[in-house]
Amino acid sequence: MSNATRITEKGQATIPKELREKYDLSPGDEVIWKDTDDGIVVKKRTRTGGRGMLVPEEATDAEREDVAAELEERLRGRRDRNYEDV
Repeated sequence: MSNATRITEKGQATIPKELREKYDLSPGDEVIWKDTDDGIVVKKRTRTGGRGMLVPEEATDAEREDVAAELEERLRGRRDRNYEDV
């Protein structure tokens, strides 16, 4: 499917109706604009119970695991310091 729309003077573009319906896009929904080697990719932003707040949605599994490991290490360090104070 290929549709063309024009950019307004304010930098706005209309998402074609068939794509809004297909991807369940409604007024107020957010989309993510990502610059790739192939051009611009537009994706509907989804929120899943707070997930993705620490890493970007486009992060790889390895990057997510690195963040999780770092957070686990920080928590372990805090617990250890708290036990030393007791």
